[in-house]
Amino acid sequence: RLDHVIIHVGALNLPECQELARHAAAIGADGIAVIAPFFFKPTNKDELVAFMQKVASEAPEVPFYYYHIPPLTGVKIRVEELLDGIKAQIPTFQGVKFSDTDLLDLAQCIHKNETGEFEFLYGVDEQVLGALALGANGAVGSTYNYLGRQTNLMLQAFAKPDFALAQQYQFLTGEFLNFVIKLGFGVAQTKAVMTSVSGIPMGPPRLPLVAASSEFIIKAKAKLDSIVWPNGD
Repeated sequence: RLDHVIIHVGALNLPECQELARHAAAIGADGIAVIAPFFFKPTNKDELVAFMQKVASEAPEVPFYYYHIPPLTGVKIRVEELLDGIKAQIPTFQGVKFSDTDLLDLAQCIHKNETGEFEFLYGVDEQVLGALALGANGAVGSTYNYLGRQTNLMLQAFAKPDFALAQQYQFLTGEFLNFVIKLGFGVAQTKAVMTSVSGIPMGPPRLPLVAASSEFIIKAKAKLDSIVWPNGD
C-alpha cells in the first residue's frame, strides 16, 4: 500500500480541474496537484494564484501542490513570486513540484521557507543532487521507475554524507539521459525503457505521441547495460 497518494487534477479549463479536485477529495486523496493551464495561459502571479485558488477551494480539506513545469506549460512565472502571501489565498497550499532547471528560483523559494511550512519536490532527475544540496525535500521523476535502486543509493550516500559517491550516481544517471535525449526522448521512450528494465509491458503512448522505434530500444538498452554503477549493478 502506498503511504501517500497525490492526485493530479490539472486540465485545460477551470471547471474540469474543479470537478477532478472534488472527485479526488471524495475518494480520500492525501493531496492534489495542478499544473498551470497552458492553452490560455496566466500571464502574471495574480492570475495564476487566482486560478489555483479556485481549484483548491473545491477540496478545502486536502493539501494542495502547484506543479511547476514551464518546459511543457510555457508558464514561466517564478515560484518565488507565488509564495508571497499564498497561504492567505490558498490555506491548503502545501508546496510545489518544481520541474524546472532554474535552481536560482528553487533556492530562493527554499530560503524564504525558513519555517519549513512548504515542501519542494524536485522534478528534473539529472539535477536532483543539486536540488537536494539546496534543501529540496524530495523528488518526483520518471527515471526512478527504472533507476530507482541507484537513486536510493545516491540518496543514502548524500545523507551519510558521502558526496563523492552521490556524485558518481548522479553523473551516471546524467550520462544515460544525455545519451537518450540525443536520440529523442519523451514519454514513449520512457515507457519503452521501463518495459525493457521491468519486463512488464507498459503499453503504447496515446496519440499524438507514437511508440519508440526498435532502433531506440536497442540503443537505449545497450547504453543502460554498459553503465557500471558504484554498487556493481
